[in-house]
Amino acid sequence: MPPALSFPQHHSSNNALFESVLDSEGGQREVLFLLQSPILCSQVLLSFPAGCGEGQTKRMVLMLVESQDDSSTLVPPLNFSMVEESIYRSGFPQPSNFAFLETLELRSIIYLCPEPYPEENIEFLNDQNIRLFQFEIEGKTEPSVSTLNDTITEALKVLIDVRNHPVLIHCKRGKHRTGSLVGCFRKLQNWCMPSIFEEYQFFAREKARATDLRFMESFDLSNLRHTLQGEDPAKPPIE
Repeated sequence: MPPALSFPQHHSSNNALFESVLDSEGGQREVLFLLQSPILCSQVLLSFPAGCGEGQTKRMVLMLVESQDDSSTLVPPLNFSMVEESIYRSGFPQPSNFAFLETLELRSIIYLCPEPYPEENIEFLNDQNIRLFQFEIEGKTEPSVSTLNDTITEALKVLIDVRNHPVLIHCKRGKHRTGSLVGCFRKLQNWCMPSIFEEYQFFAREKARATDLRFMESFDLSNLRHTLQGEDPAKPPIE
């Protein structure tokens, strides 16, 4: 878990909760997390780069939702976080996380491991009408750069297609493979590399891999951009 910060007392109105959060340089930012109904909450601290040039790290509060009678808790998967509106990331969801995932109203899951999806998870996806996209990236042995580049490109095509949103990206721990895909997505969003690395390292922590950082830095977006523009990169441009 990241180091704790000081939080003032939250206040609620119109089914929304506000938190004023002290960022890493002492500035104060107000974060809004919309809720569907009046509930009890505990706090999980997540961190996101604020973007190039700001020199600060935004702190975002994810509200861990509890029922009104305080008899049950909705538990997010390991390393769960919001990437963008309708895009989420995490480690491998366990059955204890299914109730939480239901609240996200997911349309699809991007799974980045070669192992078969567990039957219990498949049943949950079928019950919730969630589509599974599997991209087989080895976790212990490093694939060739060209193979990984092709796989990440195909995963990005699924990720940026709004017809698949809301979408959850996950691998086993939500660190390396998930972090690499999110980092390449940030590159597509024109984030600067220091911010991309900061976000990756926040989730990977002491397990950060130099090979992942080098891959994200060298990742070639040209084929994906050609595809988005409706062009075939294998064909020469028409004069």
